[in-house]
Amino acid sequence: MVPHTRQRDVLTHIDSQELVDLALSLSNIDSPPGREKPVADHIYEWLRRKGFEAHQVGLLPERPNVVGRLKGRGDGPSLILNAHMDTAWGPEERKWMHEPDHPFYTTAWREGEVLVGNGLVNDKGPLACCLAAAKAIKEAGVELSGDLIVTAVCGEIGQEPVDEFAAPTYLSKETGTRYLVEHGVIGDLALVAEATSFGVTWVEAGKAFFKITVLGDRSRYTPYVDHPENPAENCNALVRMLPVVSRLEEWARRYCRDHTYSFRGGTCVPQVSLGAVRGGQPYIPIVTAERAYLYLNVRLTPAPTAMQVHEELIRELESTGVPTNVECTLYRRGYEAQGVEPLLEAVQAAHQAEFETELPPVSAPLCSMWRDTNPFNELGIPAVTYGPGGGVGGGMFQVKIDDLVHAARIYALVALDLCGRSRK
Repeated sequence: MVPHTRQRDVLTHIDSQELVDLALSLSNIDSPPGREKPVADHIYEWLRRKGFEAHQVGLLPERPNVVGRLKGRGDGPSLILNAHMDTAWGPEERKWMHEPDHPFYTTAWREGEVLVGNGLVNDKGPLACCLAAAKAIKEAGVELSGDLIVTAVCGEIGQEPVDEFAAPTYLSKETGTRYLVEHGVIGDLALVAEATSFGVTWVEAGKAFFKITVLGDRSRYTPYVDHPENPAENCNALVRMLPVVSRLEEWARRYCRDHTYSFRGGTCVPQVSLGAVRGGQPYIPIVTAERAYLYLNVRLTPAPTAMQVHEELIRELESTGVPTNVECTLYRRGYEAQGVEPLLEAVQAAHQAEFETELPPVSAPLCSMWRDTNPFNELGIPAVTYGPGGGVGGGMFQVKIDDLVHAARIYALVALDLCGRSRK
């Protein structure tokens, strides 16, 4: 263990204004999925200027991940501090989903004692905290037993290839943390820096995407259209979708209840959401659609498989009387970390030292989403998620500056603890 005097010395090297400047500089480099290289280059140069071993490694040249390493003596455990660089989607995607021109999707700024911005909250603020923590340890001159590794990754935001939206343009998880670990960026433990309101979780949900094709009859020109009372009997696939969507909503309520997964740190509640609808042509509304398509996102706890969900969906939709086809287009498992106790102990001790309170409970949504703990845990590196603030998925687009400072200090304390231990 590092003596308390060395811990205090390290913490004096975490400067609030420097952290704010770093977080804003990263967040004002727009980096939607597929366009992470400018911010990756910025982080790489920052690491080199601060004296770290640094390199970039990636599946695609335009989507590099950044690795910074503070080498230890080699006789202690290594820790990875991980955060992602990709942020909200680009303008082409946003125009169908969000307010396309709002500045918080592409920039960040300070308002009093908070920093505002989608990309800052998810996830460049926590990323800046990881960098600041590593820099503080290096500047304090602490010799670690094991390596401290900081990884800034692409491909965490969940866009996935489907239909004409093909790889490699629409790849996500294959390009980031998974690629790094599979290509040699390994550690004994990993802390994924994301918004958890300073709770800690070692369970995250997986996901399965399904494309449901609703089959209509032969297309009809508007003068020949009729409107039977039962939507399932309508020739138009767009109308036939109505009982299908209704049944999916009924099933979703049962699914999340029946598959709730409890663990010592909280509860994972796998939700279901209808994410997209396609059918017909906007410029030819004079004819009915023979096909309509629903795109469904089903979250998975560490227990069920996509195959089980696929069977459930088929059975549910058969009862609607509407002819459908159910196709799984994506399958990613969820995981509960194994052998994570040393990391949990270190996070608890650092949180206690910083706040003089026990770790708070983690809300169910924060244990029920995809985060990069999953590839770490899948590949045998015990990982937890811990960080400041709430998530953008819950509508939180700002974070307190004090919370970023707390997070950076805690990440430094966790690294000093774990990387200061003997492998014995």
